[in-house]
Amino acid sequence: MCCSGLLKTFMFIFNGVIFLAGAAILAVGIWVTVDSSSMLGVLSHIEDAPPELAQLANVGYLLIAIGAVLALMGFLGCCGAVTESKCMLLTFFIIVLIIFIAEVAGAIVVLVFQPLAKELLMTVNEKFVESIRKDYGRDEGFTKLMNETMTQLKCCGYNNYTDFTGSPFETRNNTYPETCCNNLTTCSPSAAASASKVGCFNAVVKFIEDNTTLIGGVALGIAALEIAAMVVSMVLYNNIGK
Repeated sequence: MCCSGLLKTFMFIFNGVIFLAGAAILAVGIWVTVDSSSMLGVLSHIEDAPPELAQLANVGYLLIAIGAVLALMGFLGCCGAVTESKCMLLTFFIIVLIIFIAEVAGAIVVLVFQPLAKELLMTVNEKFVESIRKDYGRDEGFTKLMNETMTQLKCCGYNNYTDFTGSPFETRNNTYPETCCNNLTTCSPSAAASASKVGCFNAVVKFIEDNTTLIGGVALGIAALEIAAMVVSMVLYNNIGK
C-alpha cells in the first residue's frame, strides 16, 4: 500500500508538471499563430523561397498540437492515478509510448538531415538579402519585423550590415539600422563596419551550437521521465483490482 501510494504521488506530480507545460506550450502556440508581429512574418516577404522554408510558418499550429497533447496526457495521468481508472492509465501509457517513439524517430531524422538543414538555410541567403534590399525602409510591416528580430537576437541583417546596402532605407538616409551600430542614432557605413555586428543567421546558429549540450541533456532527461512514467502507469494498471 505504501509503495502504491508513492507511485500515485509520483504520477500526480509528474503529470501535473506535464499538464502545466502543455498549457504553456499551447498558449505560446496560440500567441505565435495570432500575433502578426511575430518574426515568422518575415518569411512571407521572401520571394521564391524554398518551399521547405514555408513550413516554418506552421510552427504555431505545431506548438498548439503539442501543447494540447501534453495537456491531455497530463490530465489522463493525474486522473488515472487518483481515480485508479484502468482506461485512463492505459490511454496515458499509449500516448507516452507514441510520443517516445516519435521523439526517437525525430532525433534520428535530425542527425541524418542536419547537413541538409544547414544547406537549406544557406540557399535562403540570397533570397533573403534580395528581400531586404527591396523592402526594408519601403514596406512598413517588413521593416518593423526586421527591426524586432534584430533587436531580440542582437544581430544585423542576414549576414551583416552590407545586406542593407542599396535598400530603400539606406538609399534614402545614407545610414544603416541602429541595431547595426549598437543602437547609435546615426549608423554611418564606417560605424557599421567598426561595430562588426554578427548576422542574424549566424546568431541563430551560434545560439543552437552553444546550447547543444543543454538541449541534449534536457532531451535525455525527458526520455528517462517518459520511460519511468510508462513503467509506473503499467504497475498501477496491474495493481488495480488486486
